[in-house]
Amino acid sequence: MHHTAPVERLINLLDPGGNILLNMTLDEAQRRLASGDPRQVREIDGQFALVDKQGITIRLARSIGRPMRYFLAKRAAGPCLIVAERIDEIQQALREEGLDAQFHPSYTRMVPAHHIVTLDLVGCPDPNPVLARYLAPAANSLSTDLNEIGQAYIGALAREVDRWLERIGPREPIGVLFSGGIDSGALLLVLYDALLRRGESPARLKAFTLTVAGEGSDRRQAQQFVERLGLSMLLELVEVDRGELDYRQAVRVLEDYKPLDVQAAAMTWALCRAIRGRYADWKYLVNGDGGDENLKDYPIEDNPELTIRSVLNNRMLYQEGWGVDAVKHSLTYSGGQSRGHVRSHAPARLLGFEGFSPYALPNVIEVAEGIPFVELTGWEHRRLYELKGEVVRRGVLAVTGLTMPVFPKQRFQQGAVGPQAFAELFPARERDYRQALASLYE
Repeated sequence: MHHTAPVERLINLLDPGGNILLNMTLDEAQRRLASGDPRQVREIDGQFALVDKQGITIRLARSIGRPMRYFLAKRAAGPCLIVAERIDEIQQALREEGLDAQFHPSYTRMVPAHHIVTLDLVGCPDPNPVLARYLAPAANSLSTDLNEIGQAYIGALAREVDRWLERIGPREPIGVLFSGGIDSGALLLVLYDALLRRGESPARLKAFTLTVAGEGSDRRQAQQFVERLGLSMLLELVEVDRGELDYRQAVRVLEDYKPLDVQAAAMTWALCRAIRGRYADWKYLVNGDGGDENLKDYPIEDNPELTIRSVLNNRMLYQEGWGVDAVKHSLTYSGGQSRGHVRSHAPARLLGFEGFSPYALPNVIEVAEGIPFVELTGWEHRRLYELKGEVVRRGVLAVTGLTMPVFPKQRFQQGAVGPQAFAELFPARERDYRQALASLYE
């Protein structure tokens, strides 16, 4: 009796053009992933999601800036692995293969950032993937001198921005999603300085600030920021009606239910739609996502699961969540910014922009993780929250020579709209967001 070996299949729906590789070609990056060596993958600089297939062995790796999901379908002929950025892309592929009866969103898996995921297509039962970390920054590698820390951190950001500018060409317009806060403010000034150093026109740079029905504190903050630096010509206020904000639409774009991420995605979607309406051919949008995570600047008191000790003792907690070995790690969504970064990536991508998030690049994260947070803060919340502004302000001054205004922290979704309108637009209960997500798959 003859047995036919099962036929494995890979359906890779990722667009290679969605990778932003800053120091090598796509072929070279693929070779590094194929090696299975975390040290080689760590040398890839940029924003990427990569897939390699050798026989039945599949390897997947990504940075925070680009999401990547996979789904293992069963066929009589053998297993079929589908890889894509989005859940709805996987669902559509299964429908086209006549396998949609197997679909459930919770069966999709998000590749955790900063890991090589290796799995074998061997049929039934399918084995668990093997994970190998490729980004493991050393803690406390920097001194306690805030000037040195700032220069190292913003210097790393500036180097990544320079490499990105080399990639896009000298005349492409560049938009910054700009609130006037620390991260978008520093990014705007680093870009402005880089263009001047390169002998290129800063007129190609524009700071887009969202205001809903003329409300929100970001509008005033952004205006004050550019006025103090004599850069008012860079600012473009983008006003939208309240009707442009729909949390259900944001859930559809995000494919997630976490209230803070949905609210931020709703604002980003409205801003990107308005920019697209004004500029049909605009391509490049840069954002400050990742800055809060790098400098651990979130109000710990708002999350009953966290203490300052858990935040400062767990490597990349805000970037990766509790980690792939933790009970609380979500296979469907991953954790931390590895999960939440979709709030900025998905709106830009669906509206035809190429988004770039330099704070979320491994080289910048590695510098941030070297900051001796415990020694600098003495486990005090207040000192932790003040640290980010000081580090970034000093770093921007050292790198660009510009004195950056520093305003109190404010979430994007709360700065773009008035408090009463915010309360009317967004439900207070997580259950409502969960129900909106579930309705997409009914």
